[in-house]
Amino acid sequence: MKLFPSSKPAVATRRQLLGTTAALLSGLTLNLGLTANALAQTAAYPSKSITMIVPFPPGGLADIVARPVAEAMSRELGQPVVIENRGGAGGGIGMGVAARAKPDGYTVLLALSSLTVIPEADALLGRNPMFLLNELRPIARYTADPTVLAVRADSPWKTVKDFVEDARKRPGAINYGSSGNYGTMHVPMEILAQTAGIKMTHIPFTGAGPAVVAMLGGQIDALSTGPATVLQHVKAGKIRVLGHWGNGSLASMPDVSSLKDLGFNAEYAQWSGLFIPSGTPEPIAQRLRAAAKVAAQDSKARDIIQNTGSPVQYLDSPEFEKYVQADARRMTDVVKKIGKVE
Repeated sequence: MKLFPSSKPAVATRRQLLGTTAALLSGLTLNLGLTANALAQTAAYPSKSITMIVPFPPGGLADIVARPVAEAMSRELGQPVVIENRGGAGGGIGMGVAARAKPDGYTVLLALSSLTVIPEADALLGRNPMFLLNELRPIARYTADPTVLAVRADSPWKTVKDFVEDARKRPGAINYGSSGNYGTMHVPMEILAQTAGIKMTHIPFTGAGPAVVAMLGGQIDALSTGPATVLQHVKAGKIRVLGHWGNGSLASMPDVSSLKDLGFNAEYAQWSGLFIPSGTPEPIAQRLRAAAKVAAQDSKARDIIQNTGSPVQYLDSPEFEKYVQADARRMTDVVKKIGKVE
């Protein structure tokens, strides 16, 4: 009996170890090379202009918030942040473009609260989703206002009671505009219709700006939108605001009562916030997060946004992510109650 094994197996074992070690070293070198490249790219970021997708036409809340934010972020990042308006489908088209963009930090999204509604609507209608919520990462919330019920100043409705009573007498006769099915202008009106037991005719547009123009021109009777979208027309005596979907009073319209105070259990907040494609490298995501925070604190940007009637209500990335998740859960129930709208 041999007390020691022959040397041949030992030689084979050493060769195997040497081969394994070489493979590990080669892999480590490759990984270090990739890491070095990634670090170099991150360190150089941003090296060119950044596109900020606004999924609505000019004139609405998203565009109103995006422009001063983009300017402030440009100053902080040292590269232009260029607005690209991609309206349609209640914001879903532009949001989908942003969700599918290369996650390299050169495409960001300034979205509204319809972002949490559209995936639920797609599921309800059984259509291919324009985007999924987990494809976008929340970076910063800028505003969170209740929408307001607006009509032309020459309309026959002086109060919410007048409006609701007329709608009850003439089902479907009153029409209202929106930014698209299940968008931030459609959902609150459907909530009011359900609460008040009324029927109105919904006319979708590509965004708040075109809808406001249509109302001023007499093509539609009413709409629900953020205060910033109509405040200038209220001050000019062209639009009357009857109520809002929040609680208490609005800073920009202190004389306007909430629908809840008027006896209608209808609440809805139209928030705006910055998102990036999921999978964006963490150092770049943190760079954008820091620039987004600077924009929220920038006195020029804050003044522009607040002067339109929407005070800045900033939430940093972790808090905003929780806020979006909670809003998505609530909107699931709202969309189910609204039902299918083709």
